[in-house]
Amino acid sequence: MMGAGQVRDTVIFDFGGVITSSPFEAFARMERERGLPENLIRRINAIDPDSNAWARFERAEIDAAGFDAAFAEEARVLGHELRGDDVLALLAGDIRPRMVHALDWLKHNGYHLGCITNNVPAGEGAGMSRNAEKAALVADVLERFDHVIESSKVGLRKPDPKIYRMMLDTLGKAADQCVYLDDLGINCKPAAAMGMAAIKVEGEGQALDDLAHALGVMPGSF
Repeated sequence: MMGAGQVRDTVIFDFGGVITSSPFEAFARMERERGLPENLIRRINAIDPDSNAWARFERAEIDAAGFDAAFAEEARVLGHELRGDDVLALLAGDIRPRMVHALDWLKHNGYHLGCITNNVPAGEGAGMSRNAEKAALVADVLERFDHVIESSKVGLRKPDPKIYRMMLDTLGKAADQCVYLDDLGINCKPAAAMGMAAIKVEGEGQALDDLAHALGVMPGSF
């Protein structure tokens, strides 16, 4: 609970699936096109979630070539052929304009902004794009944040509580001053346990409505 007189003046965002469209949409499209089982990629990434190829790549413990081979082997164990490099090509989603507008509104109204993103050392920048134009758009969005933490640069990844604490310490904020948004419930849980108001993002409109409620501002402000 917030202390007496405490206000939420800080918003911490995930990037992929929040500021940009979810890569899960691209995963599902590729699975359909290739005749692979629905949610195969998510299933592979849920096995040994702290030590599988995806987790190690997000902590930069392996490089792109190592991920390509390790992910392919994990898929093969489940009876399917799928290279890690094919998955990497799907990671860079499209920027959501209403989310960018919300960032601008929050910044203009004095809120502090942070971004914690699980990403990999592949593509260009935090958005992991293989397209220079899209990477430039992502870089422009990221400039709006007071601080950005990338898992591949710090060797930690969500849902490790240490990465959330790193953000709080850098911003000089208590957890109960913060709202946290992520499209994965497993990443929202540590934030909520620390005392943040955690919002699971299931869609752009829903997320912004929930954010307005958490901050106590008028719905539709963003």
